[in-house]
Amino acid sequence: MVIGCNNKSKLPFGKMLLLGILAGMYIGLGAYGATIAFSAGGTGMETMVAKLIGAGIFPVGLMLVVLCGAELFTGNCAMTVSVIRKEITLGSMFRNWTIVYLANLIGGVLLAWLLFKSGLYGSEAMTAKAIGIAEAKVAIPLGAVIIRGIFCNVLVVLAVWMQTGAKDVIGKIFAMWFPIMLFVFAGFEHCIANMYFLPIGYLLGAKVTISQIILNNLIPVTIGNIIGGAIIIPMIYYYSYLKKEPQK
Repeated sequence: MVIGCNNKSKLPFGKMLLLGILAGMYIGLGAYGATIAFSAGGTGMETMVAKLIGAGIFPVGLMLVVLCGAELFTGNCAMTVSVIRKEITLGSMFRNWTIVYLANLIGGVLLAWLLFKSGLYGSEAMTAKAIGIAEAKVAIPLGAVIIRGIFCNVLVVLAVWMQTGAKDVIGKIFAMWFPIMLFVFAGFEHCIANMYFLPIGYLLGAKVTISQIILNNLIPVTIGNIIGGAIIIPMIYYYSYLKKEPQK
């Protein structure tokens, strides 16, 4: 995983941008599939089953990112390990984060616009669910949304790390599937997924503003994702397994 982070920091701008746009669209496709399942829920057990199915569909986005090759900001948060080991510079890490984050945003918004124009949100249930998701996300209190972002990227970084230990594609799929399924089912917040969920809700008529999308959700969720994926998991595992103890 550390070697992968080192390679990511060396990507030319054009490749980083294109792969970042792809990743934003891949995650958005997973979010779109999950929304279809969520919209099928009724009340009580039906809602729970729909939520479980949607959570099971969403990980397809990360599978596409990892198996096909793309640049995802939340996964790249783990580059901090390479910085600590002095294998890449802090500047190259921030360069990657900035380009990839903005590229992910372009991909998520572009996909939302394309699906909006496609008419696939034509059903009342789909539209209502997408609007409800967007409105609910901007209404989460600041402290709560940051905490949800922390837990989300703890699971995302663990999923990306776990799949590196698999010897075949099926192993990689299962390694990624369950942590990502858990974060969706639990209601944690992923800044890149929200770059799709929030724009599609906005386009469909959700009572949210651009400033609410940015200030109430994207910024605090991004902060939480960085804490979970760039600090908590990398620092704990670096200290536990990679840091060299002084010779006695």
